[in-house]
Amino acid sequence: MGPLSGFRMIEIAGIGPGQFCGMLLADMGAQLIRIDRKADADPGIGMPSKYNLMNRSRPAIGVDLKSQPGVDLVLRLCESADALFEGFRPGVMERLGLGPGDCMARNASLVYGRMTGWGQTGPLADAVGHDGNYASLAGVIAAIGERDGPPSIPLNLTADFGGGGAYLAMGILAALLETSRSGKGQIVDAAMVDGAASLMTLFYGLHAGGFWLDQRGSNILDGAAPFYRAYRTSDQQYVIVCAIEQRFFRALIELLGVDDIGLAEQHDKSKWPQQIERFEAVFASKTRDEWCELLEGTDACFAPILSLTEAPRHPHNEARKTFVTVDGIQQPAPAPRFSRTKSEIQNAPGEAGENDRKALLDWGLSESEVNNILRSVNAGPQDIQGVKVRT
Repeated sequence: MGPLSGFRMIEIAGIGPGQFCGMLLADMGAQLIRIDRKADADPGIGMPSKYNLMNRSRPAIGVDLKSQPGVDLVLRLCESADALFEGFRPGVMERLGLGPGDCMARNASLVYGRMTGWGQTGPLADAVGHDGNYASLAGVIAAIGERDGPPSIPLNLTADFGGGGAYLAMGILAALLETSRSGKGQIVDAAMVDGAASLMTLFYGLHAGGFWLDQRGSNILDGAAPFYRAYRTSDQQYVIVCAIEQRFFRALIELLGVDDIGLAEQHDKSKWPQQIERFEAVFASKTRDEWCELLEGTDACFAPILSLTEAPRHPHNEARKTFVTVDGIQQPAPAPRFSRTKSEIQNAPGEAGENDRKALLDWGLSESEVNNILRSVNAGPQDIQGVKVRT
């Protein structure tokens, strides 16, 4: 049903950004096979499969990519694939015999997505790292946190998922659009440091124009402004106001009954500390629920700060079905939404090998090809060279 229905994609399994990219594409209807590790391989963080929600919406088969049969299977799938994406360090796929040249020799129109932290080139290309490393080098981490405190880590949203997985998905889709015109495939080099830097474009512009201090906790969007800040309530919960525009700031001070802060003083940074103290005292006078009753839905740009437990229960999220339950696990629904070709979670995440036969047959492999693969697997552990079904 999704807008990517009819597109075939191969995901060389990893954790983090490539996994997130696979979820986005599969939720939007792509026929996607996840090439996972064999059952006895390093399980990574060891999360039970049913909670590994980013593996939803597509089947996985267990493949030993260091064996020739495993490589041959991936190359066979490439013949009728629209895209393949992987998240290894530069050169790994080439050493396996599955680099862009190998795969595109089987299918000249294949889009080949590459997800790395530092990119395919550059002095750090071969270095290991995680989200915080890439976000730090892009200038993200230094900009977040209290003025006199250490930088704060914004989960792994900035580089892994925002600058990584989402940019990889966007790059693959853009390349597929171009391929539909040219008939030629190409390589998409998605680096998390590049994507994280791209997400910071607004702030680099503000900094260049003298509107952003290179010191965290000192600017309009980093918590320094009294009108764009979180406040603690009387029940030790938190709310946030984001009343940047003057008309919204007017609504905020009027609804709070604050008559000693003038509209003309909103952007006077010398008065921000005093204004923060005033707002802190006001918000500490009521509970979070009381503030919700007074301010939610008004022009004050207000919202309660909700936990992961609370967010799915909020009336707005319930009304929009922002969260759904699949196989007993509550999780965010696919996004964005489409009016005609609706995205959906096609199935809950599962172990590699649970639907191997169906996945391979649906891809277009013949019954005899699939039987040969499964026969070699079931011959016994000593004979397993290529594909292994997890039981």
